[in-house]
Amino acid sequence: MTPRPTRFDAIILGAGAAGLMAARVASQRGRRVLVIDHNAEPGRKILISGGGRCNFTNLGTAPDRFLSANPHFAKSALSRYTPADFLALVNGHGIAWHEKTLGQLFCDGSAKQIVAMLMAEAAAASFAFGAPVRAVEHADGAFRVAHGAHVSVAPALVIATGGPSIPKLGASDFAYGLARQFGLKLVEPRPALVPLTLPPAEALFQALSGVATPVVARAGKAAFREAALFTHRGLSGPAILQASSYWRHREPLWVDFVPDCPHDWLTQAKRARPRATLKTVLAEQLPSRLAEALADRLALAGELGSLPDRALSQAGERLAAWAFMPSGTEGYAKAEVTAGGIATAGLSSQTMAARHLPGLHAIGEAVDVTGWLGGYNFQWAWASGWAAGMAV
Repeated sequence: MTPRPTRFDAIILGAGAAGLMAARVASQRGRRVLVIDHNAEPGRKILISGGGRCNFTNLGTAPDRFLSANPHFAKSALSRYTPADFLALVNGHGIAWHEKTLGQLFCDGSAKQIVAMLMAEAAAASFAFGAPVRAVEHADGAFRVAHGAHVSVAPALVIATGGPSIPKLGASDFAYGLARQFGLKLVEPRPALVPLTLPPAEALFQALSGVATPVVARAGKAAFREAALFTHRGLSGPAILQASSYWRHREPLWVDFVPDCPHDWLTQAKRARPRATLKTVLAEQLPSRLAEALADRLALAGELGSLPDRALSQAGERLAAWAFMPSGTEGYAKAEVTAGGIATAGLSSQTMAARHLPGLHAIGEAVDVTGWLGGYNFQWAWASGWAAGMAV
């Protein structure tokens, strides 16, 4: 026997950051809201973020810190719901926080406080946890969602199920299938903010697993000055994760190992200390194991005083733009977010609604808007969730 549908004003699929914000805003506007999630609890990515302390926003939020096929799309939502707005919410709930570096704001205590805050703010909404969606249909101006043993109907449906990054938390490509079903196009999804793998030819660097150093990492037109970390599979650390979002297969990743050194620093070192070796002067700038590996690759043996200026200049240039050819990434399992997703060309930047199908909205990571590392993706979740919550 088919269960009798329960009627709502809006159904939100996904109880992550974006979905909870949309539920908060819509329910506080008096809308009857249902949030459905196949997980048994809300905000699973929030709970693990920032080492369990949730890097909940970034004070440096600006549209140029986001990737999208349409770089202008995020401007509207980001301008209407800002880091200051979310911070006011956090302060209103008495949650202690601190700024770490580069505008990144974290809870002093636990990420659980952010989830509890959002659930308290959305207390007027209804929730269905542990309820996989069996089918979604649209007819006569309403969306019909079969979930668990229930059927719910609403004129508005919000896709907030994220992307496939970190599948162990229940992440999937569910949003993409739903988007296709309702005629929304996709920008090819790919892992972002993800460690890069190196081929066997770079085994020398893989042997440096655990070594970290400040660098400038470049991919495409983007450059990031933060730490790089060598792993047993390749490269990680904040600088590499940032660059990974811009890196494409069969393209080089450029690393400046000596960003604070002038271009002629090795010839200067030769003049000042002709009896020093390249390995010795490198070890003054870099961790010793890394200095040794780079010196071996540069293959300039002997004292600096015995080496031609031209060879030292070329070595300095290479150290400032060391080309790696990554073999790939560590995939969605290790990716913090997914780049690509539901194409913004089919959505309103004001309401996050599908242009061709009234009532259908897509928000958060499911959409082709991807932020830098450091709280930007949460701010996009809050802003896009707020925009949809104001519109349903």
